[in-house]
Amino acid sequence: MTAHMNDEVAEQSTAEQKVDGPVRSSATPRDREPERFAQVKEEPAQRAGDTEQSAQALWRSTKTSEWHIGGRTLTSRFFLGTAAYPSPQVLQDAIQASGAQVVTMGLRRQLAHGAEAGDFFALIQATGAHLLPNTAGCHTAREAITLAHMARELFDTTWIKLEVVGDAHTLQPDPFELLTAATQLVKDGFEVFPYCMDDLVSCQRLLDAGCNILMPWGAPIGSGQGLVNPGALRTLRARLPGVPLIVDAGIGSPADAVQAMELGLDAVLLNSAVAHAVDPVRMARAFKLGIASGRLAYEAGLMPRQDMAVASTPVAGHPILL
Repeated sequence: MTAHMNDEVAEQSTAEQKVDGPVRSSATPRDREPERFAQVKEEPAQRAGDTEQSAQALWRSTKTSEWHIGGRTLTSRFFLGTAAYPSPQVLQDAIQASGAQVVTMGLRRQLAHGAEAGDFFALIQATGAHLLPNTAGCHTAREAITLAHMARELFDTTWIKLEVVGDAHTLQPDPFELLTAATQLVKDGFEVFPYCMDDLVSCQRLLDAGCNILMPWGAPIGSGQGLVNPGALRTLRARLPGVPLIVDAGIGSPADAVQAMELGLDAVLLNSAVAHAVDPVRMARAFKLGIASGRLAYEAGLMPRQDMAVASTPVAGHPILL
C-alpha cells in the first residue's frame, strides 16, 4: 500500500515538472510569491517603454517634422547666434545641445579681429551647422551690400541675414535702407533673410522686392523682453500664410520661444538668451525643447480662448445622483 502511494506521488511530481517546470521540493507557496510579484511588476514597466531603446523611439516620434527654407530641408527650427559666449568650447557645446542646423555670425565684427577670424570661422564649420552670415553693424544699404558680397566669397553661400540699423538706441531696422539693400541683393542672386519690423506693409514691400523669407523682431536686440507685440506677429502669420517667418531678436526665455511657435511662426533665432545664461549649454537645450514643444502645440491646434467659463464636464440634461 505504501509503495503504491509513493508511485502516485512520483507520477504527480513528474506531471508538474512537465507543465510548470522544475519544482523545488523545499519551496513553499510563500517562498514563490515574491517571484510572481516581481514578474507582474516588470511587465507594465516594459509595456510603458521603460527601456533606453523605447525612450529613443519616443524622442524620434516627437521630433519636429521636416521643413524647407532657402532651398534646404531642416528638422530643427532653432537658429542660433554665435556672439558673446564665455569660450569657443562653450559655443561648440551650446550648438550641439541646441540641435541648431543653422547658426548666424556677424561678419563685420569678426573681421575686425583680424587673423583670429579665420579660427572662428573654422570653429563654426566644425559643428556641421549651415552658416548664415549677417550684416550686423551696417547703417546704410551700401555697407550691407558690400558686406554681403564679401560673405558670399568667403563662405561660398548665397544666404545672407540682412541687417541695416536705423536707430542706435533700439537697433531698430531702417525700413528704407533695408528695402534698398534687399532689392539689390535679390537681383545679385542672394537668398535674403531680412531682419525687419513686425509691420505688415513693410514686410509686404520686402516680399515685392523678391525676398522669400522674413525675420520680424520680437523686441529690441538683446533686450530679453520677449514678444512685445504678439498681435502684430499673429497678423503677419494670418496675412502671409505661405511665407517662412522667423522671429528674431528680443527673446529672453524658452517661454517666449514657445509663444512665438504657438503663434505659427516657422522658427526662432536668438543669441543673447543663451550666450548670457549662467549655463549656456543647458539653456540651449531648454530652448531646443521649448521650440519643439511650441511647434507641436501649434500643429496640434490650440483650444480657443473664451471670456467666460465653460464646464469641462457638462451636467445639463443629466440626472444628478447623490
